[in-house]
Amino acid sequence: MSTGVYQSPMEVAVYQLHNFSISFFSSLLGGDVVSVKLDNSASGASVVAIDNKIEQAMDLVKNHLMYAVREEVEVLKEQIKELLEKNSQLERENSLLKTLASPEQLEKFQSRLPAEVLCPEEQSPGVAAPAQHSGGSAV
Repeated sequence: MSTGVYQSPMEVAVYQLHNFSISFFSSLLGGDVVSVKLDNSASGASVVAIDNKIEQAMDLVKNHLMYAVREEVEVLKEQIKELLEKNSQLERENSLLKTLASPEQLEKFQSRLPAEVLCPEEQSPGVAAPAQHSGGSAV
């Protein structure tokens, strides 16, 4: 079976894990899967049973991984939505503060901005520029 028939990387990975599992279990059984199947029917049935159990376990792992990935995607989508809303709110607030600030205040703030960006610990804790607010950019 070639990996070309699989559509997603997950399917390819499951296929590769399946092949690895078969070779691993065949090495534990002391030989190649094909030779074990050809040696006698009892061990052939045993290999088929092991192969079926491996497939069931891989299906279970695949389903679990797909569920976990879908759950994580939903969490990330919600975080993105919240961050977009927060960004939009901060942009509106920033725009409002810019319109309310006098040209002198804006000039003073912009002249102080590089020093605050480079050395934020030197800023006095009680003194804030008119356009600053917590949680976002003021410009």
